[in-house]
Amino acid sequence: MIKIRTFILASAFVCINATLVIAQTASPSPSASAASKVIDQYFDLYFQFHPSAATAAGFHQYDNQLEDYSHASSAREAQSLRDFAPKLARALTQKPSQPDAADIEYLQSCIKSRLLEIETIRSWQSDPDTYASGPAYSLFLLMKRNYAPPEKRLRSVIAREKQIPAAIQAGRTNLKNPPRIFTEIALEQLPGTITFIQNDVPAAFSSVKDPQLLAEFRESTKQVIAALQAYETFLKKDLLPVSKGDFRLGADTFRKKLLYEEMVDIPLVRLREIGYADLHRNQERLKKTAAEIDAKKSTLEVLAEVRKDHPPSGQLLQSFRDTLAGLRQFIEQRHIVTIPSKLEPVVEETPPFARALTTAAMETPGAFETKAPGGIFQVTLPDPSWKADQINQYMEGFDRPSLISTSIHEVYPGHYEQYLWTLKLNSKVRQLLYCGTNSEGWAHYTEQMMLDEGYSTDPKIRLGQLIDALLRDSRFIVGLEMHTGKMSLDQAKIFFVEQGYQVPPIAEVEARRGTSDPTYLVYTLGKLQILKLRDDYRKQQGDKFTLQDFHDRFLEHGGLPVKLIRQSMLKNPGQTL
Repeated sequence: MIKIRTFILASAFVCINATLVIAQTASPSPSASAASKVIDQYFDLYFQFHPSAATAAGFHQYDNQLEDYSHASSAREAQSLRDFAPKLARALTQKPSQPDAADIEYLQSCIKSRLLEIETIRSWQSDPDTYASGPAYSLFLLMKRNYAPPEKRLRSVIAREKQIPAAIQAGRTNLKNPPRIFTEIALEQLPGTITFIQNDVPAAFSSVKDPQLLAEFRESTKQVIAALQAYETFLKKDLLPVSKGDFRLGADTFRKKLLYEEMVDIPLVRLREIGYADLHRNQERLKKTAAEIDAKKSTLEVLAEVRKDHPPSGQLLQSFRDTLAGLRQFIEQRHIVTIPSKLEPVVEETPPFARALTTAAMETPGAFETKAPGGIFQVTLPDPSWKADQINQYMEGFDRPSLISTSIHEVYPGHYEQYLWTLKLNSKVRQLLYCGTNSEGWAHYTEQMMLDEGYSTDPKIRLGQLIDALLRDSRFIVGLEMHTGKMSLDQAKIFFVEQGYQVPPIAEVEARRGTSDPTYLVYTLGKLQILKLRDDYRKQQGDKFTLQDFHDRFLEHGGLPVKLIRQSMLKNPGQTL
């Protein structure tokens, strides 16, 4: 995913459960009206501080605004959330319906998560990339989707560009002793961000001919570029030498982050056991699958041969496009899950400002974007300036099995499938919020599920799925171990290679990502939660169980934590793991 925490809310998918759909056929009860009112008030409050998130969600009255990146604004947001929390508590005392109660409970947890970020984790103080990639993404939202005439969207771009120098200045004021790795990543991304604003944004508005508007645009862009170039100099000369902070959260903050964002209260010692157990299971399966391919070669030798089967870098995007049609056909023929729309995603290269920390990601509009729907499957191509050996090594991460697994995860029936469900559902909470164990857990779960259901019996394809599973297992362990002080960044890189069987360039990206994305264990953790929920639901349903029914029921709950979905789907919910 794109490394901009501010926009986690806006880039999410969502849904509601079947109970609420039925309830909507009748007149809303007073408690339902009260719940809807307080939920609306929460998002009105949130979007005041996160207007770019509103744009992404499809609320375009905020398009001329940019986030106030000052510390004072963060303090005001924190106080506003503290003042608002009692309203949610009172709404729960009014006996709302089960779906509304779950929505409100999740919002309560989201407030705790945001306060933890502002007051304890304090990324505004430690992450220099926030002040460049955040505004760049804000412009990307305006240029990429044709929800309004280009002239109108360009005026919003100009309005936001005029506020970017202040955002960058706030960064220079706020940043105090960041971790060196954070400053290095910011410096790595800045040239791409500058090129994006210099070239890509103007290209998106090439059809605009109004000379006065274009002159204003050139001037605002000039000011942004100057501010970014000065910021780059500041990072290199002033901030990097004093970037000696610790990126580690510590055990207590890590535990709270997982509890508030995912509603997971499993002790960290037990989480570590769960992560290593899944790692070892997948390692054994990998060895057995490799032996099926060629018993005379070691696992690493088989992997090396499989990784040679990748498209040329110039054909990578088309190779992904060719894969998607077959996935959709299989899902529909085998009744895996309902695909609620014929709307197809487009496949494009990852924008420059997001290249450093992602290799592939699904970018979707918000559920309230009515005039420019559809998803963008972003794939990071190798840097043309790389040497041939470096490009080839990078492309080994896109071998044919991994290409299929990535397509399943990001598109069908993974993230894009989740997005399509949001378009038919009706709970604002579940249309605008998605916890990671749900969204990433679901997408990771589908990688294994599709092969289990017969999409391919080729052991090479299974090998690719297992390599991706080991990548997520490694994230699970690395994130937990690094942020509780038991693993260094260099040890994390080695872990991804030796235990996760990842190629060195991918290991480098993944280990660095873990410094600022500490709970990227959500992939494996969510997958395991969903597998247990499926087993428990199968036992409850007996002969009535079908895979499509289970998948549809799960997706109807949108992005709620699995704990809340279990409470809705099962008579006796029990523990998530």
